[in-house]
Amino acid sequence: MRVAINGAGIAGTALAYWLYELGHEVLLVERAPELRTGGYVLNLWGVGYDAMEKMGLLPKMLEQQYETDELRMVDRQGRTRGGYPSQALQDLADGRIVTLARADIAAAIYGLIDNRVETVFGDSVKTIEDDGVRAHVGFEHAQPREVDLVVGADGLHSKIRQITFGADTQFERPMGCHVASFEVAGYRPRNDNLYVAHTAPGRYVARFPVRDDKTLIFMLLRDRFLPDVPTADDSERKAVLTNAFSDMGWECPAILSALESVDGLYFDGISQIRMDEWAKGRVALVGDAAACPSLIAGEGAGFALAEAYVLAGEIHDHPGDLDSALKHYQARIKPYAARKHKYAEGLVPSFLPRTEFGVRARDLATLLMRLPVFPRLLMGRYFRDAMKLPEYAMACSATQAPSDNSLKQTQLRGAA
Repeated sequence: MRVAINGAGIAGTALAYWLYELGHEVLLVERAPELRTGGYVLNLWGVGYDAMEKMGLLPKMLEQQYETDELRMVDRQGRTRGGYPSQALQDLADGRIVTLARADIAAAIYGLIDNRVETVFGDSVKTIEDDGVRAHVGFEHAQPREVDLVVGADGLHSKIRQITFGADTQFERPMGCHVASFEVAGYRPRNDNLYVAHTAPGRYVARFPVRDDKTLIFMLLRDRFLPDVPTADDSERKAVLTNAFSDMGWECPAILSALESVDGLYFDGISQIRMDEWAKGRVALVGDAAACPSLIAGEGAGFALAEAYVLAGEIHDHPGDLDSALKHYQARIKPYAARKHKYAEGLVPSFLPRTEFGVRARDLATLLMRLPVFPRLLMGRYFRDAMKLPEYAMACSATQAPSDNSLKQTQLRGAA
Protein backbone atom coordinates (compact mmCIF):
# COMPACT_ATOMS: atom_id res chain seq x y z
CA MET A 1 0.00 0.00 0.00
CA ARG A 2 1.22 3.50 -0.81
CA VAL A 3 0.83 5.98 2.04
CA ALA A 4 1.58 9.72 2.13
CA ILE A 5 2.09 11.19 5.61
CA ASN A 6 1.97 14.96 6.05
CA GLY A 7 4.08 15.96 9.06
CA ALA A 8 7.40 14.61 10.38
CA GLY A 9 6.81 15.14 14.08
CA ILE A 10 6.44 12.31 16.57
CA ALA A 11 3.20 10.92 15.14
CA GLY A 12 4.31 11.10 11.51
CA THR A 13 7.74 9.56 11.98
CA ALA A 14 6.37 6.81 14.24
CA LEU A 15 3.68 5.88 11.73
CA ALA A 16 6.22 5.95 8.88
CA TYR A 17 8.44 3.59 10.86
CA TRP A 18 5.72 1.02 11.54
CA LEU A 19 4.33 1.11 8.00
CA TYR A 20 7.80 0.72 6.53
CA GLU A 21 8.45 -2.26 8.80
CA LEU A 22 5.23 -3.81 7.48
CA GLY A 23 6.38 -3.48 3.88
CA HIS A 24 4.34 -0.48 2.76
CA GLU A 25 5.61 2.27 0.46
CA VAL A 26 5.73 5.45 2.51
CA LEU A 27 6.18 9.09 1.55
CA LEU A 28 6.85 11.42 4.49
CA VAL A 29 6.35 15.14 3.81
CA GLU A 30 7.43 17.91 6.17
CA ARG A 31 6.73 21.62 5.72
CA ALA A 32 9.88 22.69 7.59
CA PRO A 33 13.19 22.73 5.63
CA GLU A 34 14.64 20.14 8.02
CA LEU A 35 13.70 18.09 11.04
CA ARG A 36 12.48 20.46 13.74
CA THR A 37 14.60 21.10 16.82
CA GLY A 38 13.89 22.90 20.07
CA GLY A 39 10.47 22.75 21.69
CA TYR A 40 9.53 21.81 25.19
CA VAL A 41 10.45 19.01 27.60
CA LEU A 42 7.86 16.39 28.55
CA ASN A 43 7.34 13.26 30.59
CA LEU A 44 6.70 10.04 28.68
CA TRP A 45 4.96 7.18 30.45
CA GLY A 46 2.10 4.72 30.02
CA VAL A 47 1.19 3.77 26.45
CA GLY A 48 3.77 6.21 25.05
CA TYR A 49 6.54 4.56 27.05
CA ASP A 50 5.27 1.14 25.94
CA ALA A 51 5.20 2.18 22.27
CA MET A 52 8.74 3.53 22.47
CA GLU A 53 9.84 0.24 23.99
CA LYS A 54 8.20 -1.71 21.16
CA MET A 55 10.19 0.36 18.67
CA GLY A 56 13.43 -0.64 20.37
CA LEU A 57 14.22 2.97 21.27
CA LEU A 58 13.98 2.81 25.03
CA PRO A 59 17.75 2.37 25.68
CA LYS A 60 18.51 5.42 23.53
CA MET A 61 15.81 7.47 25.23
CA LEU A 62 17.10 6.54 28.66
CA GLU A 63 20.52 7.81 27.60
CA GLN A 64 19.04 11.12 26.45
CA GLN A 65 16.68 11.68 29.33
CA TYR A 66 16.88 14.66 31.65
CA GLU A 67 17.48 13.75 35.27
CA THR A 68 15.17 15.82 37.46
CA ASP A 69 15.40 15.77 41.24
CA GLU A 70 12.61 18.14 42.20
CA LEU A 71 9.78 20.33 41.00
CA ARG A 72 9.91 23.47 43.16
CA MET A 73 7.26 26.20 43.51
CA VAL A 74 8.51 29.61 44.63
CA ASP A 75 6.91 32.94 45.57
CA ARG A 76 7.71 36.34 44.07
CA GLN A 77 10.79 36.62 46.32
CA GLY A 78 12.06 33.20 45.22
CA ARG A 79 11.24 31.48 48.52
CA THR A 80 10.12 27.86 48.31
CA ARG A 81 6.46 27.39 49.13
CA GLY A 82 5.59 24.18 47.32
CA GLY A 83 6.82 21.32 45.22
CA TYR A 84 7.76 17.68 45.45
CA PRO A 85 10.58 15.27 44.53
CA SER A 86 10.49 13.74 41.07
CA GLN A 87 10.69 10.33 42.70
CA ALA A 88 6.99 10.71 43.49
CA LEU A 89 6.24 10.57 39.75
CA GLN A 90 8.62 7.65 39.29
CA ASP A 91 6.72 5.74 41.94
CA LEU A 92 3.34 6.54 40.39
CA ALA A 93 4.56 5.26 37.02
CA ASP A 94 6.24 2.19 38.54
CA GLY A 95 9.56 3.52 37.29
CA ARG A 96 8.38 3.56 33.66
CA ILE A 97 8.63 7.29 33.04
CA VAL A 98 11.26 9.34 31.27
CA THR A 99 11.77 13.11 30.85
CA LEU A 100 12.72 14.03 27.29
CA ALA A 101 12.86 16.91 24.85
CA ARG A 102 10.10 16.54 22.29
CA ALA A 103 12.60 17.14 19.48
CA ASP A 104 14.83 14.33 20.78
CA ILE A 105 11.95 11.86 20.54
CA ALA A 106 11.15 12.83 16.94
CA ALA A 107 14.84 12.75 15.99
CA ALA A 108 15.32 9.29 17.51
CA ILE A 109 12.36 7.89 15.60
CA TYR A 110 13.48 9.58 12.41
CA GLY A 111 16.84 7.91 12.84
CA LEU A 112 15.09 4.57 12.34
CA ILE A 113 13.74 5.59 8.92
CA ASP A 114 16.46 7.91 7.63
CA ASN A 115 17.69 6.59 4.27
CA ARG A 116 14.87 4.04 4.33
CA VAL A 117 11.67 6.06 3.91
CA GLU A 118 11.31 8.66 1.17
CA THR A 119 11.21 12.03 2.90
CA VAL A 120 10.48 15.41 1.34
CA PHE A 121 11.37 18.49 3.38
CA GLY A 122 10.23 22.02 2.59
CA ASP A 123 6.88 20.94 1.19
CA SER A 124 3.32 20.18 2.22
CA VAL A 125 0.15 18.61 0.88
CA LYS A 126 -1.97 21.23 -0.89
CA THR A 127 -4.87 19.30 -2.41
CA ILE A 128 -6.46 15.86 -2.06
CA GLU A 129 -8.86 14.35 -4.58
CA ASP A 130 -10.37 11.07 -3.37
CA ASP A 131 -11.99 9.00 -6.14
CA GLY A 132 -12.96 6.20 -3.75
CA VAL A 133 -10.13 3.95 -4.87
CA ARG A 134 -7.06 6.20 -4.73
CA ALA A 135 -6.19 9.61 -3.36
CA HIS A 136 -4.64 12.02 -5.82
CA VAL A 137 -2.37 14.33 -3.84
CA GLY A 138 -1.09 17.72 -4.92
CA PHE A 139 1.80 19.43 -3.15
CA GLU A 140 2.96 22.99 -2.72
CA HIS A 141 6.07 22.27 -4.82
CA ALA A 142 6.59 18.60 -5.71
CA GLN A 143 4.85 16.72 -8.50
CA PRO A 144 1.45 15.13 -7.71
CA ARG A 145 1.28 11.59 -6.39
CA GLU A 146 -1.35 8.87 -6.36
CA VAL A 147 -1.58 6.95 -3.07
CA ASP A 148 -3.87 4.55 -1.25
CA LEU A 149 -3.99 6.56 1.97
CA VAL A 150 -3.18 10.11 3.08
CA VAL A 151 -2.47 10.61 6.78
CA GLY A 152 -2.53 13.99 8.49
CA ALA A 153 0.12 13.96 11.21
CA ASP A 154 0.53 17.71 11.02
CA GLY A 155 -0.46 18.82 14.48
CA LEU A 156 -3.03 21.01 16.16
CA HIS A 157 -3.53 23.22 13.10
CA SER A 158 -3.57 20.32 10.63
CA LYS A 159 -3.69 21.20 6.94
CA ILE A 160 -5.01 17.72 6.11
CA ARG A 161 -7.86 18.14 8.57
CA GLN A 162 -8.77 21.48 7.04
CA ILE A 163 -8.73 20.08 3.49
CA THR A 164 -10.77 16.96 4.26
CA PHE A 165 -12.95 17.72 7.28
CA GLY A 166 -13.37 21.49 7.34
CA ALA A 167 -12.31 24.60 9.23
CA ASP A 168 -10.48 24.40 12.57
CA THR A 169 -13.36 26.18 14.30
CA GLN A 170 -15.49 23.04 13.94
CA PHE A 171 -13.11 20.92 16.00
CA GLU A 172 -10.84 23.17 18.04
CA ARG A 173 -11.92 23.75 21.65
CA PRO A 174 -9.92 26.64 23.16
CA MET A 175 -9.15 26.21 26.86
CA GLY A 176 -8.92 29.89 27.69
CA CYS A 177 -5.16 30.20 27.94
CA HIS A 178 -1.99 30.56 25.88
CA VAL A 179 1.50 29.09 26.13
CA ALA A 180 4.93 30.46 25.27
CA SER A 181 8.30 28.75 25.42
CA PHE A 182 11.84 29.57 24.37
CA GLU A 183 15.45 28.70 25.14
CA VAL A 184 18.03 31.08 26.59
CA ALA A 185 21.78 30.44 26.42
CA GLY A 186 23.79 31.14 29.56
CA TYR A 187 20.81 32.09 31.71
CA ARG A 188 21.56 32.46 35.42
CA PRO A 189 20.71 31.29 38.00
CA ARG A 190 20.87 27.71 36.78
CA ASN A 191 19.88 24.84 39.04
CA ASP A 192 20.80 21.50 37.51
CA ASN A 193 18.16 18.78 37.83
CA LEU A 194 15.63 21.26 39.18
CA TYR A 195 12.37 22.54 37.65
CA VAL A 196 11.49 25.88 39.25
CA ALA A 197 8.11 27.58 38.80
CA HIS A 198 6.35 30.70 40.01
CA THR A 199 2.61 31.33 39.79
CA ALA A 200 0.46 34.42 40.13
CA PRO A 201 -3.30 34.46 39.54
CA GLY A 202 -3.80 33.50 35.90
CA ARG A 203 -0.09 33.33 35.08
CA TYR A 204 2.67 30.73 35.38
CA VAL A 205 6.37 30.85 34.52
CA ALA A 206 9.00 28.15 34.93
CA ARG A 207 12.58 27.40 33.99
CA PHE A 208 14.31 24.10 33.40
CA PRO A 209 18.00 23.46 32.55
CA VAL A 210 18.65 21.74 29.23
CA ARG A 211 21.78 20.84 27.29
CA ASP A 212 24.58 23.12 26.12
CA ASP A 213 24.14 25.53 29.04
CA LYS A 214 20.68 26.50 27.83
CA THR A 215 17.59 27.07 29.94
CA LEU A 216 14.07 26.34 28.74
CA ILE A 217 11.53 28.98 29.77
CA PHE A 218 7.88 27.94 29.87
CA MET A 219 5.05 30.49 30.32
CA LEU A 220 1.29 30.10 30.64
CA LEU A 221 -1.32 32.83 30.89
CA ARG A 222 -5.09 33.05 30.83
CA ASP A 223 -6.59 34.77 27.84
CA ARG A 224 -7.80 37.69 29.96
CA PHE A 225 -4.20 38.93 29.84
CA LEU A 226 -4.42 39.15 26.04
CA PRO A 227 -6.24 42.32 24.99
CA ASP A 228 -6.10 41.09 21.41
CA VAL A 229 -4.99 37.77 19.96
CA PRO A 230 -1.40 38.38 18.87
CA THR A 231 -0.41 37.98 15.26
CA ALA A 232 2.42 35.77 14.01
CA ASP A 233 4.81 38.66 14.53
CA ASP A 234 7.23 37.79 17.33
CA SER A 235 7.75 41.40 18.39
CA GLU A 236 4.04 41.75 19.13
CA ARG A 237 3.97 38.47 21.01
CA LYS A 238 6.97 39.50 23.08
CA ALA A 239 5.21 42.76 23.94
CA VAL A 240 2.14 40.83 25.10
CA LEU A 241 4.26 38.58 27.34
CA THR A 242 6.21 41.51 28.74
CA ASN A 243 3.02 43.34 29.62
CA ALA A 244 1.50 40.23 31.26
CA PHE A 245 4.51 39.12 33.33
CA SER A 246 6.32 42.37 34.16
CA ASP A 247 4.74 42.73 37.61
CA MET A 248 5.15 39.10 38.79
CA GLY A 249 8.41 39.41 40.65
CA TRP A 250 10.79 36.44 41.08
CA GLU A 251 13.09 36.24 38.01
CA CYS A 252 10.58 37.67 35.56
CA PRO A 253 12.57 40.86 34.84
CA ALA A 254 15.60 38.77 33.83
CA ILE A 255 13.46 36.33 31.84
CA LEU A 256 11.71 39.14 29.96
CA SER A 257 15.03 40.84 29.30
CA ALA A 258 16.35 37.59 27.77
CA LEU A 259 13.15 37.25 25.75
CA GLU A 260 13.93 40.46 23.82
CA SER A 261 16.76 38.82 21.85
CA VAL A 262 15.21 35.36 21.47
CA ASP A 263 14.71 33.82 18.04
CA GLY A 264 12.29 30.95 17.67
CA LEU A 265 9.65 31.93 20.22
CA TYR A 266 6.86 29.37 20.44
CA PHE A 267 3.49 30.99 21.16
CA ASP A 268 0.06 29.46 20.69
CA GLY A 269 -3.35 29.06 22.21
CA ILE A 270 -3.96 25.93 24.25
CA SER A 271 -6.75 23.92 22.69
CA GLN A 272 -8.17 20.46 22.36
CA ILE A 273 -9.19 18.83 19.09
CA ARG A 274 -12.49 16.94 19.34
CA MET A 275 -13.86 15.10 16.33
CA ASP A 276 -16.54 12.47 15.81
CA GLU A 277 -14.50 10.79 13.07
CA TRP A 278 -10.77 10.75 12.32
CA ALA A 279 -11.07 9.10 8.92
CA LYS A 280 -12.93 9.93 5.74
CA GLY A 281 -12.49 7.92 2.58
CA ARG A 282 -8.78 7.62 1.83
CA VAL A 283 -7.75 10.15 4.47
CA ALA A 284 -7.00 9.60 8.17
CA LEU A 285 -5.66 11.70 11.03
CA VAL A 286 -3.20 10.78 13.77
CA GLY A 287 -1.64 12.54 16.76
CA ASP A 288 -2.67 16.09 17.66
CA ALA A 289 -4.35 16.46 14.27
CA ALA A 290 -6.91 13.86 15.36
CA ALA A 291 -7.38 14.30 19.08
CA CYS A 292 -5.01 16.77 20.73
CA PRO A 293 -5.66 16.54 24.49
CA SER A 294 -3.95 19.96 24.88
CA LEU A 295 -0.35 20.88 25.50
CA ILE A 296 -1.08 21.46 29.16
CA ALA A 297 -1.98 17.77 29.56
CA GLY A 298 1.59 16.74 28.78
CA GLU A 299 0.42 13.56 27.04
CA GLY A 300 0.35 14.50 23.39
CA ALA A 301 3.63 12.76 22.56
CA GLY A 302 2.73 9.49 24.26
CA PHE A 303 -0.74 9.56 22.78
CA ALA A 304 0.69 10.16 19.30
CA LEU A 305 3.02 7.17 19.65
CA ALA A 306 0.09 4.97 20.66
CA GLU A 307 -2.11 6.19 17.81
CA ALA A 308 0.61 5.56 15.22
CA TYR A 309 1.21 2.05 16.52
CA VAL A 310 -2.50 1.17 16.55
CA LEU A 311 -3.20 2.64 13.10
CA ALA A 312 -0.33 0.66 11.56
CA GLY A 313 -1.38 -2.46 13.45
CA GLU A 314 -4.98 -2.28 12.28
CA ILE A 315 -3.87 -1.77 8.68
CA HIS A 316 -1.73 -4.87 9.11
CA ASP A 317 -4.59 -6.87 10.63
CA HIS A 318 -7.02 -5.90 7.84
CA PRO A 319 -5.09 -6.44 4.61
CA GLY A 320 -6.94 -5.10 1.60
CA ASP A 321 -9.72 -3.64 3.74
CA LEU A 322 -8.76 -0.08 4.58
CA ASP A 323 -12.27 0.91 5.69
CA SER A 324 -12.30 -1.79 8.38
CA ALA A 325 -8.77 -0.91 9.46
CA LEU A 326 -9.70 2.73 9.98
CA LYS A 327 -12.88 1.83 11.85
CA HIS A 328 -11.02 -0.47 14.23
CA TYR A 329 -8.28 2.15 14.71
CA GLN A 330 -10.86 4.68 15.86
CA ALA A 331 -12.76 2.17 18.00
CA ARG A 332 -9.60 1.31 19.93
CA ILE A 333 -8.34 4.86 20.46
CA LYS A 334 -11.39 7.11 20.78
CA PRO A 335 -12.54 5.98 24.28
CA TYR A 336 -9.01 6.56 25.55
CA ALA A 337 -8.91 9.97 23.88
CA ALA A 338 -12.21 10.97 25.50
CA ARG A 339 -10.82 10.19 28.96
CA LYS A 340 -7.67 12.18 28.30
CA HIS A 341 -9.71 15.14 27.04
CA LYS A 342 -11.83 15.14 30.17
CA TYR A 343 -8.87 14.93 32.51
CA ALA A 344 -6.97 17.69 30.68
CA GLU A 345 -9.85 20.10 31.26
CA GLY A 346 -9.21 19.89 35.00
CA LEU A 347 -5.54 20.79 34.67
CA VAL A 348 -6.05 24.44 33.71
CA PRO A 349 -7.19 25.48 37.22
CA SER A 350 -4.22 23.58 38.67
CA PHE A 351 -1.64 25.39 36.53
CA LEU A 352 -3.45 28.72 36.46
CA PRO A 353 -5.50 29.37 39.62
CA ARG A 354 -7.64 32.50 39.29
CA THR A 355 -6.93 33.89 42.77
CA GLU A 356 -4.02 34.22 45.18
CA PHE A 357 -5.86 31.90 47.56
CA GLY A 358 -6.05 29.33 44.76
CA VAL A 359 -2.31 29.65 44.11
CA ARG A 360 -1.48 29.07 47.78
CA ALA A 361 -3.87 26.13 48.03
CA ARG A 362 -2.31 24.52 44.96
CA ASP A 363 1.20 25.01 46.32
CA LEU A 364 0.19 23.49 49.65
CA ALA A 365 -1.25 20.49 47.82
CA THR A 366 2.09 19.95 46.07
CA LEU A 367 3.82 19.81 49.46
CA LEU A 368 1.53 16.92 50.38
CA MET A 369 3.12 15.01 47.50
CA ARG A 370 6.14 14.57 49.78
CA LEU A 371 4.12 12.39 52.16
CA PRO A 372 3.24 8.70 51.72
CA VAL A 373 -0.10 7.89 50.11
CA PHE A 374 -0.80 11.48 48.96
CA PRO A 375 0.88 11.21 45.51
CA ARG A 376 -1.45 8.38 44.57
CA LEU A 377 -4.47 10.18 46.03
CA LEU A 378 -3.73 13.45 44.24
CA MET A 379 -2.29 12.27 40.92
CA GLY A 380 -2.81 8.53 40.74
CA ARG A 381 -5.57 8.62 38.15
CA TYR A 382 -3.41 10.78 35.91
CA PHE A 383 -0.87 7.96 35.68
CA ARG A 384 -3.32 5.11 35.29
CA ASP A 385 -3.63 4.45 31.57
CA ALA A 386 -6.86 2.56 31.06
CA MET A 387 -5.57 1.50 27.65
CA LYS A 388 -3.09 -1.25 26.94
CA LEU A 389 -1.42 -1.42 23.56
CA PRO A 390 -2.76 -4.31 21.48
CA GLU A 391 -0.35 -6.98 20.35
CA TYR A 392 0.09 -6.98 16.60
CA ALA A 393 2.29 -9.27 14.55
CA MET A 394 4.63 -6.41 13.67
CA ALA A 395 8.34 -7.20 13.69
CA CYS A 396 10.61 -4.71 15.42
CA SER A 397 13.97 -4.24 13.73
CA ALA A 398 14.76 -0.83 15.17
CA THR A 399 18.20 -1.94 16.28
CA GLN A 400 19.12 -3.39 12.89
CA ALA A 401 21.06 -1.48 10.28
CA PRO A 402 19.16 -0.48 7.13
CA SER A 403 19.42 -3.06 4.36
CA ASP A 404 21.43 -2.36 1.22
CA ASN A 405 18.31 -2.25 -0.90
CA SER A 406 16.50 0.18 1.37
CA LEU A 407 14.83 3.18 -0.18
CA LYS A 408 17.09 6.20 -0.11
CA GLN A 409 15.78 9.37 1.46
CA THR A 410 15.10 12.20 -0.97
CA GLN A 411 15.35 15.63 0.53
CA LEU A 412 13.71 17.51 -2.31
CA ARG A 413 13.35 20.67 -0.27
CA GLY A 414 10.65 22.04 -2.51
CA ALA A 415 11.97 20.76 -5.83
CA ALA A 416 9.35 20.14 -8.48
